[in-house]
Amino acid sequence: MNFYHKSLNDFRDNYILYIPLTIILQSCIGSIAAMYILMNSTADSFNFIQLTLCVIFSMGYNAVIFAQLKSKLVFNMLIATLIVNIALIVINVIQLS
Repeated sequence: MNFYHKSLNDFRDNYILYIPLTIILQSCIGSIAAMYILMNSTADSFNFIQLTLCVIFSMGYNAVIFAQLKSKLVFNMLIATLIVNIALIVINVIQLS
């Protein structure tokens, strides 16, 4: 088994444990991404698109959890949310330098 399948099986086994932890994790990373986007704001449409992506993915993850969808979809959405928000943090930290 590769790392993805091991992580998915662990997520499924401890689903009730991981839900509050992942909500806190993705909310913190999403808010950090939003902070850097707003710190780097120059009132152009690129920053608005970045902020919109950050909010859509963070709220989308919460919506998937509250809709009680399958654990694989929740896990995949968590990965997507973390990748997008971390990428936005990196982009804006580089622009601030």
